[in-house]
Amino acid sequence: MARIEPFQGLRPSRDLAEKIAAPPYDVLSSEEARELAKGNPYSFLHIGKPEIDLPAGTDLYSDAVYAKGKENFSRFIQEKILLQDEKKSFYIYKQIWGEHVQIGLVAGASCQDYQDDVIKKHELTREDKEKDRRRHIETLNAQTGPVFLTYKQRDSIDRLIKQGMAKSPDYDISTFDGVRHIFFVVDDKDLVAAIHGEFRSLDVLYVADGHHRSAAAAKIKAKRQSENPNHTGDEEYNFFLAVIFPHMQMKILPYNRMVKDLNGMCKAEFFGSIADRFEYDDTGLKIPDAPQSFCLYIEGKWYRLRAKPETFDANDAVASLDVSILQNNLLDPVLGIKNPRTDKRIDFVGGIRGTAELEKMVDSGKFKVAFSLAPTTIEQLFAVADAGKIMPPKSTWFEPKLKDGLVSHLLD
Repeated sequence: MARIEPFQGLRPSRDLAEKIAAPPYDVLSSEEARELAKGNPYSFLHIGKPEIDLPAGTDLYSDAVYAKGKENFSRFIQEKILLQDEKKSFYIYKQIWGEHVQIGLVAGASCQDYQDDVIKKHELTREDKEKDRRRHIETLNAQTGPVFLTYKQRDSIDRLIKQGMAKSPDYDISTFDGVRHIFFVVDDKDLVAAIHGEFRSLDVLYVADGHHRSAAAAKIKAKRQSENPNHTGDEEYNFFLAVIFPHMQMKILPYNRMVKDLNGMCKAEFFGSIADRFEYDDTGLKIPDAPQSFCLYIEGKWYRLRAKPETFDANDAVASLDVSILQNNLLDPVLGIKNPRTDKRIDFVGGIRGTAELEKMVDSGKFKVAFSLAPTTIEQLFAVADAGKIMPPKSTWFEPKLKDGLVSHLLD
């Protein structure tokens, strides 16, 4: 059974919500964040990426960065830029991006569920990034960036979420990226109880995005539990800030690849080396039109690749992923990319930037070849997580991104 809890959210006043809402800390460089927050003292980037208020070049993991984040967070609270709700509440977060609509429940998700694999994962975490999130959360004594969770859609939950949106929203704002964010506070006692009970009937939740944040929260919970002789399991540190969406509303974009060289080969040699694994043509297609297909850009021209059936195991949840097929049959054996997590010759581009970004980077000479992939599906994510396996790095890009600052979760 999945446990979620209402909490007393720390939120901006209605008139400041649009100025405060900011992209998550891990989708912007420090330079991009500094530019985006310029002239806006209310931007949550001052809390999520506090190095923007320190000299350029400051070590992102230095004590000064976390201290500045705490200073800014405390100032936002003291100046009543952020106010804590009096009641424990759930929140509903609706996003509209063009024709795409997704509606999630904001709640405290159980760290114990994370530890017990009731909340399933599909990615490995990096120690440095996990440590960074732990320090940020512990220094602020709050979770300011939500974890993106999903579940297999249920009509009974949909009906309750609809009830929670029957009143006027607390926020209805649009951000620079063209996304509309509509936010509702759900503090009706009966509705809160009904939502709580309905989620208890779910057997499993899945991490869509935010593995480092959820892993960090679980470790903080374990530490505080060991230090608290009166631990009950109901303390706020037992839960992490999450937005939980039904799987049918998930929008996953591809995570494309670029490589700096052809591993010592010329173009003709490269195509010769992949001929036993892929069929290919020069139709000019830029986006794959079928599973196990890829589009390749090199020397100003697009090619379509189709993996031969014998090159992968269609019954294996991980091996059958397009990102795995490309890695196992081309990036590793042909281009020598053994570990895409650490190899400096490969880079990744979220599908939000489109194929134009791939063309730009190859045409600039910074990269020799780029690969456009089809997006991983939510069903594939479930299959990998249910099998207890791990996806290759950079397998999914969820869009639109959740904004930081609309609600934070205090740990006591």
